[in-house]
Amino acid sequence: MTRVGAIFSPYPNPPEAFHDAVQAAEAAGLPELWVWEDCFRESAFAATAAALAWTERLRVGIGIAPMPLRNVAVTAMEVATIERMFPGRLLPGVGHGVLPWMGQVGARVASPLTLMREYVPALRGLLAGDEVTASGRYVSLDRVRLDWPPARPPRVYAAAEGPKTLRLAGEVADGIVLDSRHTPAEYASMIAGVRAGRAEAGREGEPDIVAYVVAAFGAGSDERVRVELGERGVDDDRALWGSAAEVAAGVRRFADAGVDDVVLLPAGDETDLAAFYTEAAEVARLVA
Repeated sequence: MTRVGAIFSPYPNPPEAFHDAVQAAEAAGLPELWVWEDCFRESAFAATAAALAWTERLRVGIGIAPMPLRNVAVTAMEVATIERMFPGRLLPGVGHGVLPWMGQVGARVASPLTLMREYVPALRGLLAGDEVTASGRYVSLDRVRLDWPPARPPRVYAAAEGPKTLRLAGEVADGIVLDSRHTPAEYASMIAGVRAGRAEAGREGEPDIVAYVVAAFGAGSDERVRVELGERGVDDDRALWGSAAEVAAGVRRFADAGVDDVVLLPAGDETDLAAFYTEAAEVARLVA
């Protein structure tokens, strides 16, 4: 079944706005709320733990936290701690990070693909309760095992966009986070790359595909999307707008392309997150 969520963006929204946004999402019945960790804005893990503590049903996705910023053992400890406190409601994701930002903090790596190839399997192994030893270019672990692994390890998501990263993410991750501003046809091509990488690695089952899609609701929503994406955005199906029913119909087009989880990203001028999350929750009900 296709899932629908929404995003709390750290760009127009400061940390002190997060509590009310989370409460609004929970009250509306929104299934999922996603956050991300762009430098130098808001911590993903702190925000996620707070959101889960404030709610009873809401699932919270991290899409994504930059791998270069944290030793993989620290990331595993963060994920395991949150998952044990709030079982089944965390959707953790990691990615390369924006390279210039990684350079600013002295964490830029020469080969982001090598980092992902080493980091994601180590993270998955630690969360599974395995003792992990690794001696790679970027990940070095000597018989590391979590004392408190999750009872059921969550899926580990990886962000990907370029062809090589898409195939590698399919090979090493449980799920994939795809950025916004793509058409359903473009997503279908990207997902094919993910599945090819998974097949080449001999992994069974299907990856869970998450895609961010810019959205706006109500009167003038088409113009708001046009401002956000430019003229192309409205003309070639890179965003969703209109009533909840119209957005739900658009979600189904992305689902037909292979997206499992359509996460609605408020257009940049959105000032009423409570209203946006109410509409997004109605979209989720209509799609379900």
